[in-house]
Amino acid sequence: MARIKGALTTRKRRKKVLKAAKGYWGAKSKHFKMAKQAVMKSGNYAFAGRKARKRDMRRLWITRISAQSKVCGMNYSTFMNGLKKAGITLNRKMLAELAVSDKEAFAALAEQAKAAL
Repeated sequence: MARIKGALTTRKRRKKVLKAAKGYWGAKSKHFKMAKQAVMKSGNYAFAGRKARKRDMRRLWITRISAQSKVCGMNYSTFMNGLKKAGITLNRKMLAELAVSDKEAFAALAEQAKAAL
């Protein structure tokens, strides 16, 4: 019985890792062992970065809403509470977009929030 070697599979796996490590500095882009470690580590960083981006964006939206609601004479928590009581269900992303691009519409929302309190 002939012995089956895994050369093709091994080569494909190694080429895939080295392709993913393309552009890395030094031996990390040339040597399989170091490339494998670097690709695994960068994958962990990428995963954590995708989660962190969501947190960062939410923090940015809240900062923008807070700044514009202060202009309208209320703080962030009062503004959000007023919107909730008024039955206005806009997410923070849309509220932040209104705060930046359409200040009149945001002021109208702030007035409705004040009236609901």
